[in-house]
Amino acid sequence: MTNAMPAGTAGGNPPAIEASGLVKTFGGVVALDGASFSANVGEVHALVGENGAGKSTLIKILGGRLRPDTGVVRYDGRPVVLRSPTEAHRLGAATVFQELTLFPGMTLAENLLIGREPRGALGLIDRRRTVVEASRILAELGLEDIDPAELVEDVSLAQRQIIEIVRAVLARPRIIFLDEPTSSLVEREVAWLFELVRRLRSEGSCIIFTSHRWREIASIADRITVFRNAREVGTFEEISEDEAVSLMVGRKVSALYPELPPAPKDGTVLSVERLSGHGLNDVSLSVSRGEILGVGGLAGHGHRELFFTLFGALKPTGGQISVDGRPVKFRSPRDAIRARPGIALVPEDRKTEGLLLPLTVRTNLTLSVLRRIARLGLVSGTEERGLTDSMIRALDVRPPDPTRVVGTLSGGNQQKVLIGRWLLAETGVLLFYDVTRGVDVATKHEIYALINRLAREGRAIVFYSSDAEELAHLSHRVLVMREGRVAAELRPPMSSEDIVSSAVREIDAA
Repeated sequence: MTNAMPAGTAGGNPPAIEASGLVKTFGGVVALDGASFSANVGEVHALVGENGAGKSTLIKILGGRLRPDTGVVRYDGRPVVLRSPTEAHRLGAATVFQELTLFPGMTLAENLLIGREPRGALGLIDRRRTVVEASRILAELGLEDIDPAELVEDVSLAQRQIIEIVRAVLARPRIIFLDEPTSSLVEREVAWLFELVRRLRSEGSCIIFTSHRWREIASIADRITVFRNAREVGTFEEISEDEAVSLMVGRKVSALYPELPPAPKDGTVLSVERLSGHGLNDVSLSVSRGEILGVGGLAGHGHRELFFTLFGALKPTGGQISVDGRPVKFRSPRDAIRARPGIALVPEDRKTEGLLLPLTVRTNLTLSVLRRIARLGLVSGTEERGLTDSMIRALDVRPPDPTRVVGTLSGGNQQKVLIGRWLLAETGVLLFYDVTRGVDVATKHEIYALINRLAREGRAIVFYSSDAEELAHLSHRVLVMREGRVAAELRPPMSSEDIVSSAVREIDAA
């Protein structure tokens, strides 16, 4: 085990930011329990730990979004009491959260330059100059492929995340909190971000960074602080992934990727012939019972549109979808869910596209089976409790409280609830779209094992991930998409490099 290093200072100067003895509770839940932390000028400092370990709460306190119950925060060695993010901004801090804060009814340019928009003689916002200025900023950062005139709601989650990052950097902060900034980015975009982070570090910025992708942590972090059970358990200059995971979960975790079940030989359950539509161009594919079909490639090349079309949320303009050999036409997701076997989608943005955050775990779990457990329009409480209690146990949802508001759960446990909803519905085809996005290492391990178990039970799984390594280890086959088409099909043995290079090579050859 690598020895923990004391929180040092650079050249005798005080840390850029530090905290000691932070306690924060929400009702009966302890989010931070006497936690301490320190990061230096010109340093990239990573925070790692399971969902709910306290990382995001720490960042929200250091960035002024939350106030601790007790404890001290210091900027440049001076104690501060932050009553709002504005006060943190005045001290030179900026935060980028995984949960995006862009206004969906506005353009990317308007969101990027909000509060600093070019104005005309009468003080009115000059929308044309706003787009021109945003284009200049994006071009300077190597982001010419992003159209600032597009509405937020019309672009990918990855592009929204990039705009959040650029907006934060525009203020030239001395301290930057990046909370899961890569969760919706693919390798090319992660490379862009890390180049930006390295430049900021060389200019003297302090960057506090969280990620559940260990290779990202290892490639960018100068020091790593591990959190478990609401407090830090060590700060390291060097530590292996296995050592870090053991510290995170308090036990040794077996191999991250489980062994794939045998590839099925037949039994096609879902097939697509020459499917076209918004973002799709002549796509053909098939998936069999017990098969895990990976879908990958660079962001924005039709993956999302494919999944939403298969789920009936987008209508195709051509081609044919067949389920169990029968041609089908889905007018809505309801038709897809009721097909035999049913088709279900776990989307990338569980908070806005999957869950009803103000409602309970029980309500979110049973949304798909209300017709089955209702009598004369009334839901059977006994049946509902039986179904939800068994699913909570099966998926190890924490805390195991069906009356808990789902929006108060950690990201990993929210994802379990969403997956559980479709398991209760007994759907035969599961469309998993970036299901491990923003999920900690231990929960990823559980989800990987669950995907394997479902395949062994005979479910067909179509699995998109922005993490090429996941696709390489979890899929029987991987389809690489480019410009709405299937550009390549890869089979084991394959690596993440094979998937990425295949996508890039196809683009370069086009």
